[in-house]
Amino acid sequence: MVGLAVGRKYYSAIGGHSSPGGNAFFYEYDSATKRLRRLLDLRSILKQPKGIYTPGKIHSRLDLGRDGWLYFSTHRGSTKIAFKPGAKYGGDWILCHHIKSGKTEVVAHAPLPMQCLPASVADPDRLIFYAGTADGLNENPPKFLAYDLRKRLVLFSHGAGPARALIFAKSSGRIFFHDAKKGPKNLVRFDPEHPSRLPPIDASVGLRAATMELPNGKVYTVDRDMLWEFDPQPETARELGPTAFAGKDYITSLDADRQTGRYLYYIPGAHGGAENDGSPLVQYDLMTRSRKVICFLHPYLRQRYGYTAMGSYSLAVSQDGSRVYATWNGNRAGPDPKRNRLRFDTCAMTAIEIPESERRNR
Repeated sequence: MVGLAVGRKYYSAIGGHSSPGGNAFFYEYDSATKRLRRLLDLRSILKQPKGIYTPGKIHSRLDLGRDGWLYFSTHRGSTKIAFKPGAKYGGDWILCHHIKSGKTEVVAHAPLPMQCLPASVADPDRLIFYAGTADGLNENPPKFLAYDLRKRLVLFSHGAGPARALIFAKSSGRIFFHDAKKGPKNLVRFDPEHPSRLPPIDASVGLRAATMELPNGKVYTVDRDMLWEFDPQPETARELGPTAFAGKDYITSLDADRQTGRYLYYIPGAHGGAENDGSPLVQYDLMTRSRKVICFLHPYLRQRYGYTAMGSYSLAVSQDGSRVYATWNGNRAGPDPKRNRLRFDTCAMTAIEIPESERRNR
C-alpha cells in the first residue's frame, strides 16, 4: 500500500502472499505519542468462511475523502488465485475506514468480476475511486475502473487499464494513465464529466509511481532511474533526469513536501537490495533538479535494532514537510541458510525527521 500522512498521523498496511486464506493489516502511527496501533485486519472485516478467498494484500493507495473516510482496495496474495480449489474467487473489495469513529465498511465486492484491485487513486472531492485491476486468472491485461463512492456503482470501466499507477489531477478531476509495465508511453485521459471514452494525449511519461498534484499545478512520476514532470492543464510532459544514486533504482512510492512543493522523497530498491546502497532516503530538489541522501538507514538499524531495511513500497511526507514515514520489508533472522542470503521476514515502520535546514526555500 502507498501510505498517507494526515496531520500528525501516518496510515499504512502490510500483508503477504498466503492464498487463498490471506490476511492484511492496517495501522495508524501517531507521531505525537509515538504510538503504533492496528486498526483492522481483513479477515475480521470480511468474515469469509474458512477456505474461501480472503485477500492477502492491501496494495492500493490510501486516500482521504472529504467525507472523512479513508478509501483503499484489496489484492490477491499469490497469483492465479481463481484456480485454487474451493476458493470461490469472484473479485476483490473496495473498503473505507472512518478516522474519527474507527468504523470500517465494505464499499463494494467485485465491482469488476474476477478482478483484483492493486492500483488506485481516489478523488476526495468528487468521491470517485479509480483503480487499475489485475486478472484473477492472471491471463488477461489490466482493466480500468471508475467507481462512484456515493452512489455505490460502477461509473465507467474499460478493458485497457493502467499497468502500475494512475495520475490524478485534482484541479480538473481528470485521470491519466497508460498500460506499459516499464518505460515511458503516451498517456490516455479519463474525464468524469464525459465518462464514455479514453482519448490518447500527446504526452509520454514513465509511470510506476506518481505524486498528487503539487502547488505548482504539476504531477511528478517515476519509473526505474528516471523522473518526469507532467502538467495536466496543457497536457505536456518532460523528462527531468535520473533518480537513483547507486545500484538500485526500483522506486514504487513517491511523495512530496506539499507545503513548499519543492522537494520529492523516495527510497530506491523497493523489492529488496536497498541495504546494498545503505537503505537511503533520497530528496530531489525540483528547483535545482538535484538529489541527495537525507539519511542512510543501513547499517544503522541493523547495528542498533537487529533489523535490515531491505525495501519500501510505502512512503508518505507529513503535510508540513517535517517528517517522512516509510513502511519497510526487511529481515531480522539473518541470512537464509539454504540460500545464504537475506529474505523478507519482518515489516517495520520508520519516521524520519527532516531538519529545517534541509527543506527551507533557499
